[in-house]
Amino acid sequence: MSVRVNWRQSIAFTGTVIKYLAVAMLVPLAIGLLYGGDIVVFLLSIGITVIIGAGLERLHDDPQLGAREALLFVALAWGGVAVIGAIPYIVAGYGTESALRYPINALFESMSGFTTTGATVTAEISFEQHSHALLMWRQLTQWLGGMGIIVLMVAILPEAAVNGAQLIESEAPGPELQKLTPKIAETARLLWLFYLGFTVLYVGILIGLHYAGMAPNMDVYNAVAHGFTTLPTGGFSPQADSIAAFSPVVQWVVIPFMLIAGMNFALFYLLMQDNYAEFLRDRELQAYLGANAGLVVVLWGFLFTGSAPALELGGVTQGALENSLRQATFQVASLLNSTGYATSDFAQWGTTSQGLLLFAMFIGGSAGSTGGGVKIVRWLVVIKGIRRQLFTTAHPDAIKPVRLGGHVVDEDVISAIYGFTLLYLLTFGVATVLLLLDAGRVGLEMTILEAISASLATIGNIGPGFGFLGPFGSYLEFPATSKLLMILLMWIGRLEIIPVFVIFTGAFWNE
Repeated sequence: MSVRVNWRQSIAFTGTVIKYLAVAMLVPLAIGLLYGGDIVVFLLSIGITVIIGAGLERLHDDPQLGAREALLFVALAWGGVAVIGAIPYIVAGYGTESALRYPINALFESMSGFTTTGATVTAEISFEQHSHALLMWRQLTQWLGGMGIIVLMVAILPEAAVNGAQLIESEAPGPELQKLTPKIAETARLLWLFYLGFTVLYVGILIGLHYAGMAPNMDVYNAVAHGFTTLPTGGFSPQADSIAAFSPVVQWVVIPFMLIAGMNFALFYLLMQDNYAEFLRDRELQAYLGANAGLVVVLWGFLFTGSAPALELGGVTQGALENSLRQATFQVASLLNSTGYATSDFAQWGTTSQGLLLFAMFIGGSAGSTGGGVKIVRWLVVIKGIRRQLFTTAHPDAIKPVRLGGHVVDEDVISAIYGFTLLYLLTFGVATVLLLLDAGRVGLEMTILEAISASLATIGNIGPGFGFLGPFGSYLEFPATSKLLMILLMWIGRLEIIPVFVIFTGAFWNE
């Protein structure tokens, strides 16, 4: 059978994305000029990026992308930017003891950045070990990946806007694309404007706290760095202690912005039109906020009453209302929508608290948000679908559609959600077993909980896990084969599995 996919055009569009990635590298280059360090690294990286991108662009032979070419392009683009994003790590680490000088470690860190996972193989995060420029590049990769690289390309490049709808549908998290305006390019611009606006507001508040004396170490650099990783639910921080390095006031300010990042950004268009009633009636938003509130109450009860270790172990002061409430609220908001920040070492909390956080990691953010995981709306449809199945089993002649927010959910959408959820859980389970087997092969001591959390944290783009993978831990100890598996998990998790898996089927390539 003949091949029907114009792979040359998909690769050429990937070259365009890679070429423009060089523009983003100007930010860490400017930081390097300001603080000193790694200027040559980014000049060299920019040159390599432009050459590779321009070279791939020469494969252009058709301005149009079909449905399969769009899927291939999206998968290649996300893989390509991660490979290119690893170049500064390798170049900066050349001749040093940095773990990022090794290509697999550099690719892991880069993929974790662009997919907003937040898992790291950097054993020591400090300005003594890495330059301000390199750490800012690490932060910036998450901001670029948060709202979506392809969404950004559709917003600013006319050639990408031609195929914008199918490109965004292949990349955007959630069951379906919600168009805000008749033109898809305008929708993409609106989404990125909301994203940019919240980032600027957040950074401004952090800087204001610093100059008001309420956040002494939250200087302009740290404010911008955390602005690049909060709204994309990324979780990277230039501080080894993550958000625990900052005052309680800062921690309380981070929480609402993490919650915003896990909401469907299309809903903010309703607020822009003063349609507050429809905003508040959104069923997924209600479920998202309700899940956060419910888990916070339960976890706060565990922490406040002493079901977690004391201050010297896990950062929680038992019996202290504000401390335990802040820790519970922060960690639920951080892990439920896959941000991965930490204000305490929850890997040392009690098993009940850890079990609750593991449950939160399965939930995910909203469709159309920057959050990872399965997504709230899918769980709502799955639960309603199960209820319907039980009802129709008792009443075989009944016709009972699945409704969400008063609207009937199309049966094709329900089928797709079932398929995605099953494939997600199956991939997660197989990966967990493979990680355990690989750890045993090299003699790495790893518990089942640690393997589960590693698999879930990477495919769900969450970041931290439990045990030695805790919020202040690292993935450095894993063998290269496990790191390659987790790189794959981060890639397919960010693209929600189907767009990646489908290109490995014969049906995709043949007539």
